[in-house]
Formats: sequence, structure tokens, C-alpha cells
Amino acid sequence: MPRAESMAALLPVEVDATRGEALHRQVYRELARLILAGRIAAGSRLPSSRELARELGVARNTVLAALDQLTSEGYIEGRRGSGTYVATDLPDAPPLAADGRPARSAAARAMHRPPVASHTNMLADGRHAPARLTGLLAPGMADPGEFPFELWARLLARTWRRPSQALATGGASAGYLPLRQAIADYLRLLRGVRCEAEQVIIVSGTRHGLDLTARLLLTAGDTVWLEDPGYPGLRGPLAVAGAKLVPLPVDDEGIDISMAPPGSRPRFIAVSPSHHYPLGMTMSLPRRLQLLERARQSDAWVFEDDYDSEWRYRGRPLAALQGLDSDGRVIYAGSFSKVLFASLRIGYLVVPPQVVDAFLSARATLDDQPSLIAQPALAAFLAEGHFAAYLRRQRRIYRARQDLTLAASSKHLGGLLDVPPDSGGLHLVGFSTPELVRRMDDFTASRRAAAAGLSVPPLSKYWFGRPGRQGLMLGYAAMAEASIEPAIQRLAEALTRRGGPQARSATPPPVF
Repeated sequence: MPRAESMAALLPVEVDATRGEALHRQVYRELARLILAGRIAAGSRLPSSRELARELGVARNTVLAALDQLTSEGYIEGRRGSGTYVATDLPDAPPLAADGRPARSAAARAMHRPPVASHTNMLADGRHAPARLTGLLAPGMADPGEFPFELWARLLARTWRRPSQALATGGASAGYLPLRQAIADYLRLLRGVRCEAEQVIIVSGTRHGLDLTARLLLTAGDTVWLEDPGYPGLRGPLAVAGAKLVPLPVDDEGIDISMAPPGSRPRFIAVSPSHHYPLGMTMSLPRRLQLLERARQSDAWVFEDDYDSEWRYRGRPLAALQGLDSDGRVIYAGSFSKVLFASLRIGYLVVPPQVVDAFLSARATLDDQPSLIAQPALAAFLAEGHFAAYLRRQRRIYRARQDLTLAASSKHLGGLLDVPPDSGGLHLVGFSTPELVRRMDDFTASRRAAAAGLSVPPLSKYWFGRPGRQGLMLGYAAMAEASIEPAIQRLAEALTRRGGPQARSATPPPVF
């Protein structure tokens, strides 16, 4: 479990002096909610009152009043010379699901389990990873120059100077157990995911996790609903599994399943509800509940791609969709490659308890676990509080870089691209203005930018067919602050310069 002091910065607790409710009551209520929901586990040590007060921006006496109330009601207990801990014997109240309703029992969940496809339906791997973008303004890249590699080297050396025989000869097919435990602790606390370490399976990334999931749970001809636009990398594993891909449009609230073709009955639904790629919206709570209910009616699985929820700069994020799931239908996927550094190649799945054994059997049949070299170091990086400290620092840095990108875009790209802010992520979308659309499509604009050393993919490539919008993807996270405005200015010059590539180009076929 990460250190209590370091986790205070990541606790999903929010107070608002304008609510008309006393601040100490808000702190009390939020902490009680997290404890009852199991997101702060029984027996866990809480951050100190000073640390909580500093992170929440309230007086220490406000926090002390809230802690006193929690102590009097039996939620927490003080231990002399040690700190304050969540009580192991909590008040007699049902644990809450992420939507505030009593969680269903395991027996009730077991009554509604989607069947698992036979292993004989698994297909060979046919995926081809696209080349990684290089150049200024490339989207989707964290800044490796900000990562504490000296600390990382010490963590690696600690493990591998004298590794245990079990570690040196290979471990469990699900991955290194301390890493799985650290991931489960983190997800319960910060993302509202309901899981234990036994449900966590280490993979090399989101697409690897989806490939394993699709081979196991899909049969050729099964219908899969996908977001349109959406991340093209998710389509390959599903197509290889022989699925029938049905794109559904997204709007400001996320995927709109009411637009599904009449009679379409999904076996699988793939979504990125926390931060849509590439447009950046967050799926609303009504849409989440509607999607889960439709999955229940259709006896379908849901694949939740939570690829970059750590990068949230404004507002309070909704908990993971998985935390709302009472039927054990959601497979939750995350990756450290977009959070720490790209070559790490460690991600994870959280699978429902009833299919853990099937996933592990499939893993043993299809491939080995990712290399164990980095897994112990990553486990220590999470459990010892370094991850929390890194996220906190990088959020400030990336938000400042987004603000610089917005300011530079407003100054130099007026009349070419409209660039709205985003609440999180590692890129912004510059939507083509009508004036730019009349002059060139976004594939032409992207090629002109590439000729100037800029990697700004066209927005059109993320739709299945005819694009709903045109624009360019503008990355900022991996750029030094001093380089941002010159790069945006260079982009403006590339889009206004006469000559270059032909003004309009045929839109290529959808990427599968």
C-alpha cells in the first residue's frame, strides 16, 4: 500500500466553500464514503491531519473536527505514536457501489455471468504496431526527461543485485504478485475500481490486453460496438478475432448507444469513458448506467480503456466505469507507458473474478507474461510513494504546458485551427476552421506540417468512414516550455505557406 503521506495528494476528496455545507462535514462525508466503498481499505493508515489540510486547502482544525466525528462513529481509530487508521471492524452499514447504491453480493453477481468462448475459437496474432510518431508537437507522449531515472536505477539494482531464484526463473503467469497488489491498491483508492490483486493480470499494454480478451471472449461473427471516432489501435485485435465492428457516434456525453442500428445485439462494447481518444470528453453518468444496462440486456462484455486518467488537470474525474458494474461484465485496462515512459511496456487488465482462471489459462496457452525485469521496480515505485509524488509534479508541469499551447494557438493559429482546452490528457485537438477546410483537408495539413518537422496527425483518421470533423492533434506534454510557441508558429507558417502538397487529397480508407 502506498505511503499514507504521499497518497494524500491523490485522495479523491473535494471540498467547496460555496456549497453551503460546513467544510468539516464535507471532509467527514467524503472520507466516510471512501471508507464504506472500500476505496480506503480497513486497517489502512490515513495521512496526517496536517497533510490532509494542506492538500484540501482547509484549516487543520477543519480536518481534526472531521476526524473526531469519524472516530466517534467508529470509522477510524487512533494508535498512540503510530497515527490514525481505518477501523478493521466498521459500523454496520452495507458497502457502497460507486454510484452510491448498496453493492450486490457475489452470489447475486454470479447469477448474471456472460459465458466464456471456447479456447478453440482463438485466432493467431495478426497485429502490426504502427511506427511511433517523432517530431515536435507529437501527441500521446509523456516527457521522459522528467522521469526520475536515477531513482528507477536504484530500484532495479535493489531487486537484481541478488534476485531470488523464483524471480530469476520466472513467476506466475498473471505477473509479479507485489506489483499486482500495488496496482489493485492504487485502483481501489484513486479510480474506484473494485478489485483484488488476484484479478489483476500484467500485460505489455492496452492492445495486448485487448488481444488476449478478444481471443478468449469473442467468437468469429460476434458484434462489437466501438466509439466513432476512436483509437484505431483497438480495432486490429477485434478484427483479428473475426468480430463484426459496429461504430457508434460520440457526442459531448460520450458514446451514444441509442444510435445503434435496429436489432444490433452486441457481444462486446469497447469504450474509453474517462477521457475519450481523441476528442477528450468524459462519458456522463447517465450514459455509463445506460451502457451497463444495455450490456446486461445483451449479455455482453464491456472493455474499459482507461489509458490516461492519471493526467487530469481541471475538475474532478468520475470514478471508473468498472466501479459501477454490479454484474461482473467490465474488463478494465490501463497502462504505465503513457504515464511513466513509453518503452516500459507494462500495462494491466482487471478481470471479473469468474473469468480469472480462464484468462490465466489463455495466457499460458498463447504467450508468456511480459518480462519480469521491470516489474519489481515498478511495484516498489508504486508502493513506496514515488508514483504519487511523480504524478503530482507532472500534473503541474503538463497543465502549464497545455496553457502555453493554448496561448500560442490563440496568438498564431487564429483563422486556421480552433483549439479548445482539455481537462486532461497529453494532447489538444485543433479543429479546422471553415476557412482552412476550404483550402485543404486535414491530411494535406498534416503532410505540410510534417515537411516542417511537426508530427500532428489528422483528426479524420480516427473515424471509421466519413469524418465528422477535421483538424490536427497537437501534443504538448513532451515539449520544453520554450519550444512550444516556436513550434505553434512554425505550424501556422506551414498551413499558410503557398505551394507544398496538393491542396486536397483523397481520404484514405479506415484504419483497421
